[in-house]
Amino acid sequence: MHSIPSLNVVDLMLDAVCLVNVDSTIVFVSPAFERIFGYQPEEVVGKRMLDMVHPDDLAITQRQAKSVTEGNLQLQFENRYLRKDGTIAHIRWTARWLPEQQVRLAVAHDITERRLTESMQAVIYAISEAAHTTQNLQSLFQHIHQIIGRLLPATNFAVALYDAQADALSFPYHVNESLPAPPPMALAQDALCAEVIHNGCTLLLTPENRTAHPPPAPQQRPPLYWLGVPLQTQKGAIGALVLQSYTEQGRYTDKDKDLLQFVSTQVAAAIERKQMHERLEHMAQYDQLTHLPNRQLFLDRLKTALARARRDQRLLSLLFIDLDRFKEVNDTLGHAMGDLLLQRVAQRLLECVRGSDTVARLGGDEFVVLLESGLARDHATTVADKILSAFTQPFDLEGIRLNIQPSIGVAIYPEHGGEEDHLLGHADEAMYLSKKSGGNQVRVAQQAEAPVQAL
Repeated sequence: MHSIPSLNVVDLMLDAVCLVNVDSTIVFVSPAFERIFGYQPEEVVGKRMLDMVHPDDLAITQRQAKSVTEGNLQLQFENRYLRKDGTIAHIRWTARWLPEQQVRLAVAHDITERRLTESMQAVIYAISEAAHTTQNLQSLFQHIHQIIGRLLPATNFAVALYDAQADALSFPYHVNESLPAPPPMALAQDALCAEVIHNGCTLLLTPENRTAHPPPAPQQRPPLYWLGVPLQTQKGAIGALVLQSYTEQGRYTDKDKDLLQFVSTQVAAAIERKQMHERLEHMAQYDQLTHLPNRQLFLDRLKTALARARRDQRLLSLLFIDLDRFKEVNDTLGHAMGDLLLQRVAQRLLECVRGSDTVARLGGDEFVVLLESGLARDHATTVADKILSAFTQPFDLEGIRLNIQPSIGVAIYPEHGGEEDHLLGHADEAMYLSKKSGGNQVRVAQQAEAPVQAL
């Protein structure tokens, strides 16, 4: 028979045993308290247990403590505590009241790792869902910011994207309490991001190790902690996630670095998916040569603008534009020069209208301008004359100076019809009459037999 030495079982337990007075003053904690909370027993005896509770969980913890003191057994209560090093511990408590000693007996089981695993699974699902449900990249970045904020302090968060073809770095999403505007290229922030992206390695700067890296620019308040993680895809790094903290309460550790690096894989896939979706959407709605709205997108905008004009009882105008003798350009200079001319024409048309107006390419050398012209009927002819004047300047086609003029037809709602096809048909017919009369002129459509009574 082997004799069993006398053991203090409480000292051997992995869970922490605590005795706490009614006012939450700690009377006793077992050695496991240090492993879970970071404090040695002698550091906390005499201190209030509630002072270590996470602020967001204080109220519910006070209610649970009161319930235990009233004699109710507690078996599955969970809350969060701030460890000695400032990190968060997730605890599941079993507790009861000892009336003879007038203390609460509680056993703390550390479930931090389990909670972290559950949070990681929830974050991965949330990022995947955001990639499918958000409308655009900006909305996706906002969702990612919120999602990462569930895992780490993320008050100061940025997404940097790298354009490999242009070798350029941009910050399409940037939230920073010290630097409200996205940083210009000169700031050290870019140098750090470039290092993360080009090396493909996560970088964590702390007060202890930042001497090896350039300080921020003078106009930027230096963060105490800087954490950058590359957004890796099969094609390489497409950018970086950046977290910054200006206080010790928001410190980042090697564990946080590993955590963000794991999440970044999902974020990179979500961004890549959204970028592909936006490219496909752009291809479906925009002319690939001029990058102007194509016929389908123009018709959608015209339909919406007409509904708005009917509701507000305002005018709407269409300018149908065709280039005079464009075929001769293709025949004499080649289709490449013809394509270049169409690009130059698109740019010049955009310079003649407001940002709220629509310039679209319907096909070939046919363009259309949609003007929401309020109550000024002559606004359309004013813009058309401005376009004619702009076309008096020759186009520079890689050293070849080419003069080309437009024929312009104008149709106005409600005078020339109340439906999309009617307005577009009248504007097209007016343009044809302009071209038939020698081109380089503006022709307003003839009034419809039964004009729409909207004004």
